[in-house]
Amino acid sequence: MCTICHVQDLLYFVMHYTGESSFEVKSEADSSDPSRLHTLENQYICTQCEKRFSSQIGLFQHMNIHRGKYKCTECGKCCHSKSNLAVHRRIHSGEKPFECTVCGKRFTQSSILIYHSRIHSGEKPHKCHVCGKAFIQRGTLKIHMRVHTGEKPYKCSVCTKAFSDGGSLNHHMRVHTGEKPYKCHVCNKAFTVSGSLKSHMRIHTGEKPYKCSVCNISFSFSSTLQEHKLSVHINNEVD
Repeated sequence: MCTICHVQDLLYFVMHYTGESSFEVKSEADSSDPSRLHTLENQYICTQCEKRFSSQIGLFQHMNIHRGKYKCTECGKCCHSKSNLAVHRRIHSGEKPFECTVCGKRFTQSSILIYHSRIHSGEKPHKCHVCGKAFIQRGTLKIHMRVHTGEKPYKCSVCTKAFSDGGSLNHHMRVHTGEKPYKCHVCNKAFTVSGSLKSHMRIHTGEKPYKCSVCNISFSFSSTLQEHKLSVHINNEVD
């Protein structure tokens, strides 16, 4: 019996929960002690794509993606559960049933609304125990922790460069593919990341959000501000 959740037959529970009668488990955990499922992280590994999970239930739900059990008839995307598929279909239908009571913005999922609401409330419940930095989402904290651990689980298949999060890997891959999906609507110049496009747009808008604390001159880019400080104010003393 699991001493934490009191499930007596974990295998039976997983089979009942997922609807699977046979499966293969690749695990680094001791399956004879079910309570370890609650303390070990990423011990269960998908034999198809090597993605790791902290519980068998998470792994078996994930396997539904490879089996195509819950497949979208619109785009062919496979989801891990019936409820996940229902949420995904809102992308095609445009349905956004969850509305923010502060700004009226609408969302496809209640969980996204909860995260959004913290922007208004300022709530950041997920705190780093190393440096004290707090985050709105637990997933963001998990990625942040890799700054302290040095973990970089996302590896480039072309040059083996590693990254701490999947988004950074996706951006990096565009170096190899040449893809530049973010295009300026004024001059058609294209960029690999949205941040670069945002910075570029200041050339057209004239926006200068970076102000020198010494002489109050403003600049479009933080790098230009730093160059200004080094060349003009490096020897100046501020009262």
